[in-house]
Amino acid sequence: MKSDIRVCSAWRGRHDRPVYTLSSSCPECDAPTENSAPAPYNPEDTYGEYRRARKRRTADE
Repeated sequence: MKSDIRVCSAWRGRHDRPVYTLSSSCPECDAPTENSAPAPYNPEDTYGEYRRARKRRTADE
């Protein structure tokens, strides 16, 4: 699922908080925007089993 909400790509250097918009450029500083959604889940994650096992081991310590 692709998100329509975008965030200013330069907000850390130009704004004190993230600037969200639906357009391809920031309304405050005219910088390009990027997708604000996290990377999608990959069902073919070949190392997921090992990563989850390591996470469980470190949580038990």
